Amino acid sequence: MNINYEYHEVTASPRLESFVAEKLDKLENKYDSIVGADVYFKRENTSNPEIGKICSVRLSMPGATIFAESSSASFEASVAKVISELRSQLQKRKKKLNAH
Repeated sequence: MNINYEYHEVTASPRLESFVAEKLDKLENKYDSIVGADVYFKRENTSNPEIGKICSVRLSMPGATIFAESSSASFEASVAKVISELRSQLQKRKKKLNAH
């Protein structure tokens, strides 16, 4: 799987990229139709300390693309929420495809 990273007002982090790659590899092993992923990291100016570090992931696969976004206090927490959301979307899509 090809993973593209984009950073907006955030410094690039190899540690964060390896964390995301590990999580996406687990998804790819379970759902083999994933071709690539676009991962976006953004920092939002907010007065609430619980949010502000945003992670967005768009998965490329045959058919419609799958997208999820989350904002948390840390990028790791945002990634975890996004991966969880992507997993549920992939499960729904797999059930729908298997029903036909």
